[in-house]
Amino acid sequence: MGNKQTNCRPNYCSRFLPEEQAEIDGLFAAVAGGLETVSCERNRKCFPVPISLEMLQAYLGDAIPQKMICRIYDGMRHIDPCGLNSVPSEYVIRDQFSIFMSEILKGNAGEKSKMIMKMLLVPCSSVRAGHIQEFTEDLITSVVHVLYYRNELKGWNMKRCQDFTAGVRPLASQLLSSLKQGGPPIPDKTCDCSLLEDWLLKVPQISTFLNVIIRRGFLVLNSYTEIAGFIPECKDGRDFMSLLNIPAIIYINSYLPSSLQHTWRLIFSSQIHGYSFAKFCGNIIDRGPCIIVIRDRDGYIFGGFASHSWAVKSHFQGDCRSFLFTIFPNIAVYTYSGYNDHYMYLNFGQQTMPNGLGMGGQLDYFGLWIDCDFGKGHSKANPRCSTYNSPQLSCRENFEIDCLEVWAVGDFQCCEKTGYCSALQNESSLSAACLVPDSWQRRSGAKSKLRSCM
Repeated sequence: MGNKQTNCRPNYCSRFLPEEQAEIDGLFAAVAGGLETVSCERNRKCFPVPISLEMLQAYLGDAIPQKMICRIYDGMRHIDPCGLNSVPSEYVIRDQFSIFMSEILKGNAGEKSKMIMKMLLVPCSSVRAGHIQEFTEDLITSVVHVLYYRNELKGWNMKRCQDFTAGVRPLASQLLSSLKQGGPPIPDKTCDCSLLEDWLLKVPQISTFLNVIIRRGFLVLNSYTEIAGFIPECKDGRDFMSLLNIPAIIYINSYLPSSLQHTWRLIFSSQIHGYSFAKFCGNIIDRGPCIIVIRDRDGYIFGGFASHSWAVKSHFQGDCRSFLFTIFPNIAVYTYSGYNDHYMYLNFGQQTMPNGLGMGGQLDYFGLWIDCDFGKGHSKANPRCSTYNSPQLSCRENFEIDCLEVWAVGDFQCCEKTGYCSALQNESSLSAACLVPDSWQRRSGAKSKLRSCM
C-alpha cells in the first residue's frame, strides 16, 4: 500500500493544540488499524499505514451516510501536502488526513472552500452550482443522520415530526440562494473557490454542518460549546405530531439569539388544546419569547418568532430580533427590514382596533395575522411586508388555519395569571367576537380530545 510520508506536516497542523493533534493522530491510527513496521537498512522504523476508502467505511460503519463518507475520503486524497501537483493516490496518508481535519474544523472560509471543492466528486474546473446543491443536500441529510445515529436529537422524535427528507431540498436551495449573483442561473452557474468562499461567509450554517458531521460522526475533538445551540432540546412535545421537521428546527434555531437556542417547550397545540383563541392567548401570554407555527388549509407551513413575551396591548411591541419564516413549500427566514417597529401586536375586545395577533406590516395589513375569530388569518404583502421584508407566507392572502402550535424558547417562564391572562382562560368572560365558532368547535372535537391547559 505504500508508506511514504511528507515533510510538510508542521505547516498544516499548527492550528491544533498538542493534545488535539495527538487525538487526530490517534484517530488516524484507529482507522488504519495500527502501525506497519518497515525495515530500512539497519534501523526499523514505524510508519502509519495509509488508509483506504474501505478502511474508512469499516471504521465509521453507519455513523455517516456512505455518500458523505465517499466525499470526505475524496476530499482527503486530493490534498497535495507539498504543492507538487501530484496525481491523487487511491490511499490517504496521515498528512492528508490531518490537513483535512485541520482545515475543516479550524480553517477560515477560504481554506474550507478548497476542502469543499475537493469533496464535490468532480474536477474543480467543472464545478457548477448544481454540484454545490447536491453537496448541500447530502450535508443536511448527513447532519440529521449523524444526530439520529448518535441519539443526539435531544428529545425530537423523527416519527412525530414531519418527514425530514421533505425539508432537505428546500433548505439546500435556500442556503444556496446566496450564490445567485448574476450570470447563468442555477444549476448551470460556474463556481470557483472565490465564489464558494464568499458563500461560506454569508451562510455560516455550512461550516457548522461540517463541524457536526466530523466531530459527532468521528467522535473526535468533541466540544460542547462548538455545537451547544445547534439543535434545541425538545420539551413536552414528544406525544403529538409536530408541523416541524428536523432541518427546519435546526435552521430556525440558528436565527434565534444564542441565549434562547438551547430549549424549545411546547406550550400550545391546536391538536391538544383545541381551536380556541382564548386558550391560545392564555397559553402564550407571559411565557417569554416563542415561536408560532401555522399550517393553512392549503398545506403551507409558516410562522413567526416573537422576541418578547406576548401581552395584550393596543399598540405594537417587541424588538428587532423578531422575524417571520416559511417552512413549506419553501424554507426561509425574514428578519427586520429597518422600515418600522411593528414587530408584534396582540389585542382583543375593542371595537376600534383589530382583535387578534399580528406580526409585521400595518394594522389590518399584517405580514402574519391570526384573527380572534380563531381559524382565520391573513398574510398581506404587496409586494413585501414592510417590517420583515417577507412575501406572502400563506398560499392565499386570506387563509384558514388547519393546525397551529407554539413553542416557548430559552428558559421557560411559567404563566403568572395576570388580569388579562385570567380573563382569557375564562372563555365565558370574553366578548362574542373572541369565542370559538361552532364549526371550529366541531372540528376540534373531531381531531382531538381536549386536555387541560399546559
